[in-house]
Amino acid sequence: MKDICLAPVSPEELPNFSRDLQEAFGVALREKFGVQEEIPSAQEICRCYQARGEQTHHLLWHGRRVGGAMLRIDPAGGCNALDLFFISPEYHSQGLGLAAWRAIEAAYPDTVVWETITPYFEERNIHFYVNKCGFHIVEFFNPHHLDPNPPPPTDSNGDPIPGEETYFRFEKVMRPEAMR
Repeated sequence: MKDICLAPVSPEELPNFSRDLQEAFGVALREKFGVQEEIPSAQEICRCYQARGEQTHHLLWHGRRVGGAMLRIDPAGGCNALDLFFISPEYHSQGLGLAAWRAIEAAYPDTVVWETITPYFEERNIHFYVNKCGFHIVEFFNPHHLDPNPPPPTDSNGDPIPGEETYFRFEKVMRPEAMR
């Protein structure tokens, strides 16, 4: 098993963290739509970083930054969210994503349920969350079933990102007895 460590992202490190996240997220957008955008926008990343309960981490493997995670933690209710998660493209297909997810689960053992979303076209993410991490698709947002929460991410111009209006919501129940 690959050992991944979580290290907090300081405010001074946020610009580099944002750049790395945008680079990782941009790969699928370029491959699927031929679009080169900085996604999510720096403003959205900053908004997440400053949100109540947000915990932002570098993912370290042998001391090297191989990715990152932005988590919204609710210690009182135990319903936590994986807001943004990435492995840098040069480290893909090495088992680091699953190792990182396991490190996140271990770091937050009081979690009752994890939640995350991913665009419909992100087949790699869907496979990862469902088949590797044990999440279940619980909702499909689309023009006929809109997300009642804030809108999906926008690009640097404030425009919706192609494909982001149609996405899945996933849940992973960690402690079913706590949900009763």
